[in-house]
Amino acid sequence: MQAEYRQRREQLMAKIGNGTAIFGSAPMATMHNDVEYVYRQESDFYYLTGFNEPHAVAVIAPHHEEHKFILFVQPKEREKEIWTGYRVGVDAAKEKYGADEAYLISELDEKLPQYLEKGDKIYYHMGRDEQLNNKVITHWQRLLRSYGKRGTGPVSIEDPFLTLHPLRQVKSPAELDLMREAARIAALAHARAREIAKPGVKESEIEAEIEYIFRKNGAMGVAYPSIVASGSNACILHYIDNNSTLQDGDLLLIDAGCSVGYYNSDVTRTFPVNGKFTTEQKIIYELVLDAQMASIEQVKPGTTWKDFHHTSVQIITEGLVQLELLAGDVDTLIEEGKYKNFYMHGTGHWLGLDVHDAGIYMHGAETWYQFQPGNIITVEPGIYISPDIEPAEGQPKIDDCWKGIGVRIEDDVLITAIGNEVLTAAIPKFVEDLESH
Repeated sequence: MQAEYRQRREQLMAKIGNGTAIFGSAPMATMHNDVEYVYRQESDFYYLTGFNEPHAVAVIAPHHEEHKFILFVQPKEREKEIWTGYRVGVDAAKEKYGADEAYLISELDEKLPQYLEKGDKIYYHMGRDEQLNNKVITHWQRLLRSYGKRGTGPVSIEDPFLTLHPLRQVKSPAELDLMREAARIAALAHARAREIAKPGVKESEIEAEIEYIFRKNGAMGVAYPSIVASGSNACILHYIDNNSTLQDGDLLLIDAGCSVGYYNSDVTRTFPVNGKFTTEQKIIYELVLDAQMASIEQVKPGTTWKDFHHTSVQIITEGLVQLELLAGDVDTLIEEGKYKNFYMHGTGHWLGLDVHDAGIYMHGAETWYQFQPGNIITVEPGIYISPDIEPAEGQPKIDDCWKGIGVRIEDDVLITAIGNEVLTAAIPKFVEDLESH
């Protein structure tokens, strides 16, 4: 993978020209008292380095004569490594991660200026590390004050997201391998969930089985807290309590994906706990499925997020009107947002190193980003009819037979040169595959 990271850095250097880019590692996060969460590296930092330790800084300086890629890392300290694990250290940072130079993180203040003073701009994201934020600003201001005497140095700071994130939007073959594996493992977990789901089983039992399958098959763990939502719990978009018991007649909505090498899958399926949709459940389910299938067809080179989102909104709104859950002209209902009483979220998002991955959806206020091969996006329409739902102003009363039904169907879709590839296609979603016969 080192050749892959090197290529990414070279692509970034070509974009920043005479600038200097600085990336800080993610901090350790505390669960409680002195107990820490499992460490997860900051995604931009990892994308460029593959380095997975905290208390580190990466500097990309294409203008420097000798050192284009510099790492500042923790020292090798046997006493601390006994408690928290081995560290790479300065020497191995060059050997294992391809750094042209490496220093102790304690040397950052001393060494950083030499990588800034010949550059014309600093690329840095003001993030959660206030100490590093202040260091970067202090060095920039110091160099700015002496600019008149030297004639060189950075005159501005720019967030690197507009420069780096377009690179992250287009996945390489190595990234696609990891994401296909994350999709494959997710398919195994969803299959196990359908196998054990029945009345009397707890949501937490299904969650445990899903996450067991993830880890057993080589995933790092969950991509996000798993949603296992039975009955009306499915009407809570980010329900993660997972503490109810499945009832006969419930639908079960499972939104669960895993992480492989930091790359994620993100999948939602909804199916009947007892193996048979009720009439109303089936109607809503097939409406969502129709919207999803039509939206997936819209995901191809040259189209935009707006295109497939509008397709889902159009089909769902038309269906809700036919069911007399909404009343009025479809275009007017969409313009006024009346459908949002039932479908209140977007139809998808970028997927990759982050579940809601880096990348823009629009250039300015009017121009939408056009899909290109290598992009990966989720397609996930839904309908949620909460038990306590009230009709929007001027809309019909909602019959009790619809209340408590929540359906979402989500797949991970790769844009290819000729259309798309549904990475999660192995996970059943058609009615005949979800019902017991």
